[in-house]
Amino acid sequence: MTKLYALCDVDMIRQSGSDLAAFVARATSLGAEVLQYRNKRGDIASIKSDLIALRKFWNGFLIVNDHYELSGFCDGIHIGQEDLYAINPIPSRAIKILKMAIGEDKIIGLSTHNIHEIEIANTLDINYVGLGAYRSTDTKSDAKVLGESLDAIAAYSKHPVAAIGGVRLDDYFEHVTYRVIGSGLL
Repeated sequence: MTKLYALCDVDMIRQSGSDLAAFVARATSLGAEVLQYRNKRGDIASIKSDLIALRKFWNGFLIVNDHYELSGFCDGIHIGQEDLYAINPIPSRAIKILKMAIGEDKIIGLSTHNIHEIEIANTLDINYVGLGAYRSTDTKSDAKVLGESLDAIAAYSKHPVAAIGGVRLDDYFEHVTYRVIGSGLL
């Protein structure tokens, strides 16, 4: 059975009239093991403040999206393909640079969208891949939807796979370690 990975998108949480504490309570009640904090519009100070607040009531793994400079306030980071190549056009060098910046003990996750990106990820010293989108979502309107092929693509990964994008609590995958459930579904 796949484990639960909760995606804490601050914009979606606030739009729904909720807050971080309520989100964490719901994720905890569902047995989530990982919480990824995502804030696409916040400044560094507000993101840092939220990460500090989350540590007060979240006991699982805490991952920050994109902001590797804030890795000291969590267990690791999750980056996208564009972010990886912005660090260095050679993925293995980008990961080495990233590890020097955040430390060897931090978790690194990388978004992937197809077999080619999975094959590149297989050569990298990372902890897991996010693969998707499984379904279309409100937050990533431009995402290519993999649908049922996601599980077959996941079989190619040597890293644990987190299925991302429109995943529901009752979705089943054979080759996926984590189901990433977004803020709107928790």
